[in-house]
Amino acid sequence: MRIALNLKGLRWESSAIDLIKGEHRTPQFEQVNAQRAIPALLDGNQTLTQSMAIVEYLEETHPEPPLLPATTGERSWVRAIAQLIACDIHPLNNLRVMKYLKKDLGVGQEQRDAWVRHWIGEGFSNLEAIIKRHPQTGPFCHGNSPTIADVFLVPQIFNARRAQMDLSAYPALLRIFDSCMALPAFDLAQPMKQPDAREDNL
Repeated sequence: MRIALNLKGLRWESSAIDLIKGEHRTPQFEQVNAQRAIPALLDGNQTLTQSMAIVEYLEETHPEPPLLPATTGERSWVRAIAQLIACDIHPLNNLRVMKYLKKDLGVGQEQRDAWVRHWIGEGFSNLEAIIKRHPQTGPFCHGNSPTIADVFLVPQIFNARRAQMDLSAYPALLRIFDSCMALPAFDLAQPMKQPDAREDNL
């Protein structure tokens, strides 16, 4: 969400919610988002939830610069990449899954780390093959400018690095990551550049 806001050139303020402390489960935050999850975007009297829905909302309400390509087929392909990450990779390594594995199933740290690396690796292997095959892959996932696909890819690369994954098997993804991080919109959105950043809650 931070990346998309930056790419659109929008002014925004961040309010930190500490997941480790369970601040997303407080009655106060439940008034903001009944799902008790982040991110949530407050825009006027509207509260928007779920990363994909928020990014699509920003695209529709602030169409310049575009984060989706011009044609229907190209837009579908970009959305497919974003959804592969948002639906197939990220949910399997988020905090609530890790807590369930630890507290409810008694899974040790080494096994939890292996779980994260397995599911990110499986998703990245598929994504690497897709990216390499597609004729319109450029410096970014699609062409010469960032799209929703890149917006979703970059945070997952950071997540993989936190899990101490060897990413050498994904040169196309790393090349795209480098293209993205050369842009201020991506660089300024990275986790450790946030004023409330803390290694254990990112």
